[in-house]
Amino acid sequence: MRLEARGGVSRFALVAAPFAAVAFTLVVSGLFVAWAGAPLGRTYALIFEGGFGSRFAWSETLTRATPLILTGLAAAVAFRAHFYNIGAEGQLYAGALAAVAVGGLADGSGWASSPALLFPAMIAAAMAAGALLLLMPALLRTRLHVDEVVTTLLLNFIVLLFVSMMLEGPMKDPAAMGWPQSVALTDGLQLAKLIPRTRLHTGLLWGLALAGLLWAVLRYTTFGFAVRAVGANARAAAFAGVPVTRTTIAVALLSGALAGLAGAIEVAGRTAYVTLDMSPGYGYSGIVIAMLAGLNPLGVVAAAIFVAGVLVGADSMSRGVAVPTYIAEVIVAISLLSMLVATAFARYRLRWN
Repeated sequence: MRLEARGGVSRFALVAAPFAAVAFTLVVSGLFVAWAGAPLGRTYALIFEGGFGSRFAWSETLTRATPLILTGLAAAVAFRAHFYNIGAEGQLYAGALAAVAVGGLADGSGWASSPALLFPAMIAAAMAAGALLLLMPALLRTRLHVDEVVTTLLLNFIVLLFVSMMLEGPMKDPAAMGWPQSVALTDGLQLAKLIPRTRLHTGLLWGLALAGLLWAVLRYTTFGFAVRAVGANARAAAFAGVPVTRTTIAVALLSGALAGLAGAIEVAGRTAYVTLDMSPGYGYSGIVIAMLAGLNPLGVVAAAIFVAGVLVGADSMSRGVAVPTYIAEVIVAISLLSMLVATAFARYRLRWN
């Protein structure tokens, strides 16, 4: 038995693959729900209601989806060029810390007294921090052929230790009663709310705009063609004149900048300060979202909302039928595996010898 590439991949098969993956996910996840002794229909209904069943549920889902969109875009653009950035979690924290270092520690004199000038500087610092954090793995990959999966993964732990040191030292908020958190951003540096009396903020609009912009760049620009060419076959791209090294480094900087922006948006839109538990794994979840979306920036938005809805709805489900919230992570993991298998069968078929 072997896999054989299909002569032509139909558009219908590629469109039907995600729906088949979702259906398979619901069936397999239902086995775990039944094993827990909960009614299957009631469990799924509570997940849906908790994530999408009301105005408040939608606001919480979209709030959770905002950083996931940005980290998903960071993973999608890097993976398109076969640069496997596993360090978005560290880049998110680096961006958040840089944003607070600029916005929260400013003395309020001179240009720093104007939010119109300080906010762009804060965002630029966050994106620069994320990009520079990924520059070293990119150089190691292009110059010394060091596997970026290892370097970016290990940098996550280094960054978290550095953040812990800063929160216990120079950036610790003296008014936090000993709790390890940074100083808070002023109200003028925080993002406005999209819906009053909810946590949903304008960072969502940033994510949607960047998803559309990145889709257009990858589809219609010379840079986008270079990224696709390097991802398809780097040696063939180099033979055709595509600057492989320069494209890889540019993609790495863009990916790190998007992840750093996610940290700044999370601070400015939701928390107002940095803590070690600020992210429940947004950087790692971005990888899942990028793969669910097929590395399509527009698909990242839909995948992020799906994952966020499942995670938010799991809280209501747990209270209603006493099923652990970890079932949400199981659903997300199974959906990823199902999507990969469904996409593979859309492009390949099994051939029996």
